[in-house]
Formats: sequence, C-alpha cells, structure tokens
Amino acid sequence: MEILLALVVGVLYTAGFYMILRRSIVKLILGLGLLGHAANLLIFTAGRVTRGSPPVIGEETEILIAPFADPLPQALILTAIVIGFGVQAFATILVKRAYQTVGTDDFDQMKSTDRYF
Repeated sequence: MEILLALVVGVLYTAGFYMILRRSIVKLILGLGLLGHAANLLIFTAGRVTRGSPPVIGEETEILIAPFADPLPQALILTAIVIGFGVQAFATILVKRAYQTVGTDDFDQMKSTDRYF
C-alpha cells in the first residue's frame, strides 16, 4: 500500500510542477492545488497507514497497543486542507479580477500591460 501511495505522491508532484511551469495563471493555481494535495498525501503516508486501529485506549488497558493510527498527521492534514482551500479561493478570485482588468490569463501578455510612471 505504501508503494502505491508513494507513486501517487510522485505523480501528483510531477503534474503540479508541470502545471506551475505553464504560462496560464489558471494552470498555475491548479498546479499549486496538486502540490498541496501531494504534500498532504506525503504527510499521511509518513504517518504510517493503518486500517481499523484507532488511537483509542480501551477500558481494560493502560497504554496504547500497537498498531494504531497516529492522530498528529491527520490533524495536520485537516488543517492544511482548510488553509489550502482558503488560499485557492483567494487566488481564484484574484485571477478572475486580473482577467477582467487585463483580458488575458497569459503571464507574457500581462507583463506587456505594465505602465511606467
């Protein structure tokens, strides 16, 4: 299972970097989203994938018995998802406003509209 997750993380990072290197701002935002998902999946994979073993101490035991899921990476990923969603929403609105002003989403054409005062 970890090998499959490692391959998925690699594909997401590759696709994210490829999208970031394009000239369109929309593709840049999509690439940043892919990089965020890849980082979340990497943290989740590094926290050991265990199924059906919640990190709960039972009534009959005093300590946690292995294998158990690590709750810290899950909490970090949940926080990163919320923050990433907010950043992507802000970037989407910013790109929409830039497109309305300039009329294009190409970086090279946006640079040619700069005015020198």
